[in-house]
Amino acid sequence: MADRDKAGEERYYDLIAEELAKLFGEKGIDVHLEITARREMSGKLKAKIPPYMDIVLLFLRKIRPDITGYAESKGFVVVEVKNKVDLDAIYQLKKYVDLLNAKFAFLVSLEPIPEDLKRLLDRLVLISKLKPGTYYVFVLTHFDVRSGKFVEWFKENPFSKTIYWR
Repeated sequence: MADRDKAGEERYYDLIAEELAKLFGEKGIDVHLEITARREMSGKLKAKIPPYMDIVLLFLRKIRPDITGYAESKGFVVVEVKNKVDLDAIYQLKKYVDLLNAKFAFLVSLEPIPEDLKRLLDRLVLISKLKPGTYYVFVLTHFDVRSGKFVEWFKENPFSKTIYWR
């Protein structure tokens, strides 16, 4: 069952990466996104990892975000795509954020975000205080496969807030 779920998710990686790239572009940010679920990071992306973080590359050979990228002048972008989001998926994404010191983290659900998960996240320090004193994006979003658009953001759509793009 898990393999079939992953295959279902994988069909949307390219579309989700394109849509995210478009949103970054609308903010004037050049972003390079790769489908790292299919293969290791390219040399272009690895070059963005500072030398003091080289050890991270060893871990990223075995575990990788579905989509990994770099937003120029901003930092790393990590994206996990799930048919249904749950608490395990949130902590999986948090692991990638920590490994890459990512500035942007998107947990993309192919179904509406469950209300009980929203309520839980309102109480978790994980999201609201991910990086104290800085502006990092860690959001859940619902990607509607029919329209090919992001239709729901939790807690907020970071592309509608100027604070992230200064």
